[in-house]
Amino acid sequence: MLALPWIAASMLRANGGNIEGTVRAVPVEIPGQAGGGGKYDSRKFKFLDKVDYDALKEFVVFIDQVPEVKPEPPKKAVQVVTQKDGLFRPHVLPILAGTTVEWPNKDEIYHNVFSFSETRPFDLGLYKDEPKPKLVTFDKNGRVDVFCSIHSQMHCIVLVLETPYFSATDAKGTYAIRDVPAGHYRVKAWHERLPPAVLETDVPTNGAVRLDFTLSVKGLPRI
Repeated sequence: MLALPWIAASMLRANGGNIEGTVRAVPVEIPGQAGGGGKYDSRKFKFLDKVDYDALKEFVVFIDQVPEVKPEPPKKAVQVVTQKDGLFRPHVLPILAGTTVEWPNKDEIYHNVFSFSETRPFDLGLYKDEPKPKLVTFDKNGRVDVFCSIHSQMHCIVLVLETPYFSATDAKGTYAIRDVPAGHYRVKAWHERLPPAVLETDVPTNGAVRLDFTLSVKGLPRI
C-alpha cells in the first residue's frame, strides 16, 4: 500500500505538530466457535473464507474537520493508480478533493476503468498501451468505488477528503499526519469493511501526540 506522507504540507506551511500512532482491527466473537458449539468444522462450512482481522491493511487516518481555509491541491499533484497483474495498485488511495488521478494500464491485455458512484461517476472505456494518460479529477469529497467491467477481482477505492491532513497506514499499521497546526481536533480512522473510529486530541505547536485506533464491528444499531 502506498502511504502518502506528502499530506499537502507544501500548501499549508505552518508551525505544527504531528499525530502518530497505529490502527488495528479486532475480530468478531462468534458464539460456539471456541467451545465447539457450532458446525464451523463441518464439511459444509469449513472451507468458507473467514476475515483475517490481523491481516487487514490499508487503513486511512484523517482529521475529520473541514479546514477554516479550504486548501487547494498542488498544481502538479497527480496521483497514480496502476493496473498491473489484473489488480488496481494501490487498492485504497486517499486524496484531497481537487486532485487528479492517472490510470495507466501496465498489463498486456485490455482493462476498463469505471465508477458509478454518486461522488464521481466516470468511464474510461477499454484500453491498453494508451498514448495519452487517462486522467480523472475528483472535485467532491466521498468514497469512489472503481471497477473493471471485464475482470471481477479488479476493484479499488478512491477516498476523497476535504482535508489535507491525512495518512494511509504502512504495512505495520502505523501512520503519521505531519505539520498539523496547533489546536483541538477530531481524528477518524477508516477501513473499507469496518465502522470508523473517532478520537479527539490536542495538537501542540511542536512535537507529536499519539493516537492508537482499534476498529471492530461494534456499536452498530441492532435490528
